[in-house]
Order: sequence, then C-alpha cells, then structure tokens
Amino acid sequence: MEETVGTQLEHPKWFAAVAPDRPAVIAGDVTVTYAQLEARSNRLAHALRAAGLGVGANIAVLMENRAEYFEITWAGLRAGLLVTPINWHLSGAEARYIVEDCGADALIASASCADVVAELAGAGPKIRLSVGGPIEGFEPYEQVAAGYPSTPIDDEADGAWMFYSSGTTGRPKGIKPPEVGGPLGTPMGFTAMVRFLFGGDENTRYLSPAPLYHAAPSGWTNAMHRIGATVVLTERFEPVDFLETIERHRVTMAQVVPTHLVRLLKLPEQERARHDLSSLKTLVHAAAPCPVDVKRAVLEWLGPIVYEYYAGSEGVGFCFIGPEEWLAHPGSVGRSMQGKVHIVDEAGEELPAGADGRVFFEAARRFEYHGDAEKTASVFDDRGWATYGEIGHVDADGYLYLTDRATNMIVSGGVNIYPRELEDVLVRHPRVADVVVIGVPDAEMGESVRAVVQPASPPADPAALETELIAYAREHLARFKAPRSVRFLDEFPRLPTGKVARRLLPPDVLA
Repeated sequence: MEETVGTQLEHPKWFAAVAPDRPAVIAGDVTVTYAQLEARSNRLAHALRAAGLGVGANIAVLMENRAEYFEITWAGLRAGLLVTPINWHLSGAEARYIVEDCGADALIASASCADVVAELAGAGPKIRLSVGGPIEGFEPYEQVAAGYPSTPIDDEADGAWMFYSSGTTGRPKGIKPPEVGGPLGTPMGFTAMVRFLFGGDENTRYLSPAPLYHAAPSGWTNAMHRIGATVVLTERFEPVDFLETIERHRVTMAQVVPTHLVRLLKLPEQERARHDLSSLKTLVHAAAPCPVDVKRAVLEWLGPIVYEYYAGSEGVGFCFIGPEEWLAHPGSVGRSMQGKVHIVDEAGEELPAGADGRVFFEAARRFEYHGDAEKTASVFDDRGWATYGEIGHVDADGYLYLTDRATNMIVSGGVNIYPRELEDVLVRHPRVADVVVIGVPDAEMGESVRAVVQPASPPADPAALETELIAYAREHLARFKAPRSVRFLDEFPRLPTGKVARRLLPPDVLA
C-alpha cells in the first residue's frame, strides 16, 4: 500500500512514529507502548502472510483479557484479515462450532483456554498459536513471531471484525462485513463519533473492564488505538477495582453496561466517596437500556458526564444521547445518528409518536449473517429498513425509547407484559444481584410472570424472600405486572455480551 507522506492515518502505526513511547495498552503490571504494538503486530502479520493467509482470510482469537490480544488482533487488522473473537466461557463444542463456521485459517488461543481448544483435536485450522504458555498441538506465539521482521508487510490493508451474534434463539451466526481489504488507516465513521460525540482524542485514557470477545469492547479499544489513546484493561469488572483503576491511572473515559452501574450504586456511599474520580470526563454505557432511577442516581453522583448509545454488532442503526438531553428525555436511548427511525406495527405500517411498535432504522449499510440468508432477510423489510428486534416508540422530538425485545414479550390473559419494566424494578432491591423475567405456562392465563433471581447472597428462607420480592414489585408496578412466582439461581447462564441467556435457563425454572 502506498501512503501519502505527511498524511495522518487512523491507525496505531502513525502513533508508533510520532509518539513511540506513549502507552497503547496498560494491563495490570504490563505496559505496551505504541512502538512495541507496532513491532509485535508487524511480526505476526509477516508470520500470517508466510503461512498463506491473504486478504480476506480469517483468524479466530480465544483468550481472556490480556495485553497480547491487541498485538494479535492488530496483526490481523493490518493484514486485511477477518478477525473473530471467541467467548472463552464457551464449551469446547460451542467454540469448535464458531472456529469451523467462520472458516478460520488460524486459531490463536491462550494457555488458560487449553481445555476449550482440546475439543478441536483433529479439526479446525492447521495454523495454531498459543499465548502465555503451552497448548498441545500449538506453536508458541512469541517464538513464531520472533522469527519475522518488525517492519510492515508490503501489502498492508485494513481488515475487519467478524463478530458472532449472541445466539438468543439458536446457534450464533457470524456477522460478515460488507467489505474488507481497503487502504490502511482509512478514516472511519465510528472513530469520528468517538471523537466528536464522546470527546476521545490522543490524551484519552480509556478504561475497558468488559471481556474483549464482545463487539463493544473490541470495537471501542480498536477505535482508541486508531486515534492514539491509551487503553487501560482489566480482567473483569469488579466495582471497587473499577474505581481504584480510575484513580490509579487517571482514567478520562470508561465504558460500562447498566448492570455495572447497579453494582457501583450498591457499594456503600463511603466506599464510593473515598476514590478520586476527578479525572473521569466521560462515562459511556450501552448494551441494554438503563433503568431511569439508576441513571439518575449515577448522574447525581458523578455529574453530567454520563453518555449513552444504542447500537448492535450488525451496525444497522446507532442512537446517541448526552447527559443534558437525557435529563430532558429521561429513559430515552437518544436520537438516531445514522438513519431515520421508524416504528411500525405487525403489518409494517408506521405508527405515530408515542405508540409502541417494532423499531426499524433506515440502514446505513447492508451486512449478512454468514451462511444464513434466511436470518439475514429477517432483519430487513422490503423497504431496506433494518431492525435489532426491539419494541419501542419515539416521542415528538424524535427520541427513541425501548420497551423490550419482541421475543421477550409475555402474553398473560391477553395482556402484553414487557419483562424489562419489572426487571428494572426488581434489580434495585438490595437483596437482588441480577434478575430476568420470563413467561411460564399457565393453564388459566396462557402465561404467568416469573422472576428468576440471582440473589446478592444465598437466602436463608427462599420462600420468605419470594414473598418479599412479589410485594416489592406490587408496590412499584400494577399488580398484573408483578411476578406470580420467583425462582432463585446461584448464577445465570450468559451470552458473550454478558446478558442472560434465557434459552439456557434450567428446565425447572421454565416449567
């Protein structure tokens, strides 16, 4: 690829040249500078080319949050490859399905995932590299990469992510981008939004506490490196550690999900107050709608620095709302920044402002689910509008409010009940760590409302806590929306996004 001399690229290689000693990644005790990120990703890019991976080939990455993740993904993304992160919590069979379905030409896994990749014996790609220790049948990543030069490959090109959907109703599907292999460092709409909507720049210190196999953490940390920021990475989200990390590294921007906000608010006020959070200028949340009372409490605590967006891995719609806007439109996920929002009924007819219906966007781009034309078609209507499957409405000012996912709706006695409304109430109860609301068969009502609760601590008397939670719900909602039963689980099965996998709830809570 030919570069114009003096033209800044949206790429970490630019910052390796102009700010080589700036930290690109801080992960615990490990710091990787932009110069080191450039050299190490170049070495692996050479190794992948030498192994026959050309533009459009695929590498699968299976590892926990660690600094090497960025060296590996940037190697693929600068070599014009498709990069597929895999959830390390998956079973061996589930991981094998993704590796085979995406057609991975290479698999790079950490030693901590050795048990998962053992399922791939006799299958999957021939190119297998291990990070952080040995895996049977894998070559050491560091040793292989060391044999190649730290200078760029001759045919650099922009790669792309190929994320896999959460698989709420079946096996996950790869979200194949419309194109791959363009000029390296071409300006992107997403990095422009990071800059102009959220205030990201070269001086940003961005804290990412979520697992990197999910689209948002990978996409946002990638964008941070494209604009020269520093990514501060933690292995997982823990409320006190999150606050300590902000203070220790003078973090200026962080991203969380609403569950994280709930957990932060449940910390004792004295614990929250003892940390110096003055460096934090932007707190972003996404992935699920945030209960109004929770967000209002966070704004009162941290001030007007809380920003929200609504989007999906498919990239067919993007809404944004800042703190002042949200205070004027509480509960909204914002206005569309990509294409007009349409609310339609079951027949596809548009509904007026304030009426709930299916949410569609005038999609800015097309995509396809890898190997599933039927599922791809289900996202788009005959006008080319696309949906994430949500129910919601817009107000007179064009602000979008989400009610729930269409597939989650409970019909009890002919009345539509949206689980999210009840979930938003119950999650605020001090004895509830997390909750999902489902419909269960009912001979009289068709379905009845059941709350499945992950308690903050094991209840000494589950029946008493069930009665307490039902009464609590009735205090805050209409009686018909309250649960008629409550079941308790020590831990929820979860999707790669961190959301509860409803389809994997134990049979005894579904009956």
